[in-house]
Amino acid sequence: MRFSVGINYWPRRSAMAMWRRFDAGEVREDFARIAGLGLDTVRFFLRWDDFQPSADAVDAVMLGRLETVADIAAETGLQTMPVLFCGHMCGVNWLPSWAVDSKRPRGRYRTITGEREMPYGAGNIYAGTLLEAQLLLARAVGTRLRAHPAVKAWDIGHQFSNVREPAHGKISTGDHGAASAAEPEVAQWSRRLTDALHETSSIGVTAGTHAGDLTHDRDIRLGSLCAPFAFASMQGSSIITAFARSRLDPEAVPFLAMLAAGLSHKPVLFTGFGNPTCPPEKFSAFERFPQPGENPDLVISPDDTAFATYPCLTESENAAYCTNVLERLHADGRLGANWWCWADYAEELLAEPPFDRAPHEMTFGIVRSDGTEKPVAAALSAFAREQRTVKEPHDMPMISSTYYYRTLPKSTQTLYDGFLGFVRERRG
Repeated sequence: MRFSVGINYWPRRSAMAMWRRFDAGEVREDFARIAGLGLDTVRFFLRWDDFQPSADAVDAVMLGRLETVADIAAETGLQTMPVLFCGHMCGVNWLPSWAVDSKRPRGRYRTITGEREMPYGAGNIYAGTLLEAQLLLARAVGTRLRAHPAVKAWDIGHQFSNVREPAHGKISTGDHGAASAAEPEVAQWSRRLTDALHETSSIGVTAGTHAGDLTHDRDIRLGSLCAPFAFASMQGSSIITAFARSRLDPEAVPFLAMLAAGLSHKPVLFTGFGNPTCPPEKFSAFERFPQPGENPDLVISPDDTAFATYPCLTESENAAYCTNVLERLHADGRLGANWWCWADYAEELLAEPPFDRAPHEMTFGIVRSDGTEKPVAAALSAFAREQRTVKEPHDMPMISSTYYYRTLPKSTQTLYDGFLGFVRERRG
């Protein structure tokens, strides 16, 4: 099996408004360039509020646009991973108005419905009417693309726990009140959505878990969540994890992948890693973004001529970081990795969410906003063109049942220290 090297995708001229400002020509141009670099997979996102205007209806126009994107991928020789129910993206929860709970204040992330910001958070996406609505969309998408040659896997949520954390405790899996075993709410969510997609298509399923699902106890147990999946997915980066030794730490992502493999008992695809690029002629004064509840160590003025106002890597640092991480993920037996993300966004989008409050989200791309390629594009391309095969994993022994009994996130740091010793000895 080939070690997959792919990319996460939003168009640089429309970003998260991709579907409502749909430009098939831009998608075709971008996919041709991605294929030309030798990458094999594009992971893209279905904004939930675009595809499901009401709980009992799916937008036929959007389904047609989805099929167009899949057809373009097939024409250019690419595989895709469509992400359903998106959901969380770049510090914003993009939700249909009917999925918002007016009795639940929004938490850490903004809620946007359509073009409007709301002061409320999401309803319970893991059960009840919102789960039934997701099942409707899953079946509609599965039916539309059924056995499409360009669809590699379905992804049922990008950082879904940032939309709403699952409720603690277990619920019955029986129908009509029949006595049955109980399972965690989030596990029932993954199982029922996987079943719905399997009813209508022959394509495997996964879900986009991320670093926060491992470093904090969100009542997500990868063993039960990932049980129906073809493989587990993980996302993260050295600039967002408290345990990383620096913003350049090449072992933070492989450690998250090892944790995901050990806890899920599944092969792992790392579906999102990458860093913002520092502005030209500037450097990072920060090693990572503050954790929730943390204050930054210092504040940099936007007028500072030497330092960026956020953690970042220079273009050359990002290229080296990319190669270093890919080498380790391959050596550790992972299925592959997708860089975050395709493009820096057009300057005029800076006034729109999420960029109006998170300007660093503008610069994760392998191409600049003018379409020219950064060094990281060459690094990804060089690695992809080697067409390496997936290795057999040889992971650090870990007892998954004990991981959450320690105090998170401190216990993650302890385990990371052990991981560093393990890989140092194994890699010589």
